[in-house]
Amino acid sequence: MRTQADKAARFRDLHQRPGAFIIPNPWDAGTAKLLAAIGFEALATTSLGLANTLGSATVSLDAIIENCRLIAAATDLPVNADLENCGADDPRTAARAITRAAEAGVVGGSIEDSTGNPQHPIYDFSLAVERVQAAVEAARALPFPFTLTARAENFLHGRKDLDDTIKRLQAFEAAGADVLYSPGLHDIGTIKTVVSAVRRPFNLVMGFADPTLTVEQLSAAGVKRISVGGAMQRHALAAFLRCAREMKDQGSFSFVRDMAPVKEVREAFAAAKGE
Repeated sequence: MRTQADKAARFRDLHQRPGAFIIPNPWDAGTAKLLAAIGFEALATTSLGLANTLGSATVSLDAIIENCRLIAAATDLPVNADLENCGADDPRTAARAITRAAEAGVVGGSIEDSTGNPQHPIYDFSLAVERVQAAVEAARALPFPFTLTARAENFLHGRKDLDDTIKRLQAFEAAGADVLYSPGLHDIGTIKTVVSAVRRPFNLVMGFADPTLTVEQLSAAGVKRISVGGAMQRHALAAFLRCAREMKDQGSFSFVRDMAPVKEVREAFAAAKGE
């Protein structure tokens, strides 16, 4: 059984070795175990996936932290936490989410510049930087190397201002963020522009990017970490809805032919932690 310090060191190593790595996003302990059994090297939580599981448009920080705890305990893999805006506007209050996430067992986590307020979706530049600075201080105070990711959310909120996005990422880098992230980038040209403007590892989420892009192409573009956000969970929901509509509209059950074998699933659950 790896210690949290072991997982943290392993996670750091993934960001330092050549090439890009995939960090898929389970939404509960079961999907975390399945991904571990398949052979992924690290996992990341998804707040969207959690919200969908709970049947809600939003999710509280308490719920996010508890989900982190369940996923981190499910396998021996390093886990990165999607902490949204860390549950607060105030930098010091938001930074407490980093400490709470670490206490829940994760070894990395993100803070974003999205406010959660549709009327004012992005924090003003200076406040956004102060929030990252506070999060960095909280991360550095931990007894292991917590990997802090800083996210610039412009593109997810209709602000396709590439210059401002790069300015924010560069400021977050200067503030001490370990990984940089701008969800919503789609084409390889824009991705290359952003990645070349920063020096720290860059996370690309494929839930919004051109789905024809490959790990090889993204690695060549300088991307270090590739996540999928809530995409896998939404794909699972699409399959669920197809099953439900077939039963309701056609009175048939052909979907049972595609079920995952119970034996295979149970073996994967057991293999995830060497049981």
